[in-house]
Amino acid sequence: MISLTEFNLTEAIALLTRTPATLDAMLRGLPDIWARRNEGKDTWSAFDIVGHLIVGERTDWMPRLRIILENGEARPFDPFDRFAQLQETQGKSLSELLDDFARLRKENLTSLLSLNLQPEDLTRRGRHPALGVVTLSELLATWTVHDLTHLHQLSRVMAHQYRDAVGPWSAYLGVLRCAGHSAP
Repeated sequence: MISLTEFNLTEAIALLTRTPATLDAMLRGLPDIWARRNEGKDTWSAFDIVGHLIVGERTDWMPRLRIILENGEARPFDPFDRFAQLQETQGKSLSELLDDFARLRKENLTSLLSLNLQPEDLTRRGRHPALGVVTLSELLATWTVHDLTHLHQLSRVMAHQYRDAVGPWSAYLGVLRCAGHSAP
């Protein structure tokens, strides 16, 4: 039986710290086939995914954390616009987005560490506009898994570009058969 891992802030920060470098290594300088193509109607490209992560850094994770610490359940989180990047990234290059994301993530993690959160802080509660009551540890765990979700999505979107080119090997390439998260 697999045991479930409880949230650990140090472990979460270890992953959150690496996401900008992972994206940079995967995307910087790639031709548009990898960066700008998606999986079809109503799906995101790598460019869109990075833009979405930037919007989250600016409007989601740390603002919601502060709402929990300052207001608890009394003030619901502001709704998150999951598609804001489609407007906000217009006219920008992928390199600019990667740089913006790295800067914002570093600022957010510096702010997070400066709070010196204690175990009792992690049980503090806030109110999500759709999900209801959530804890600070759930928010931070979600931030971490959100990164992994979009790294997974990024790999799948990129692999999709060669879905036909691999021919019969597609039978062995699980990333081409993954249907999860087809819509953003």
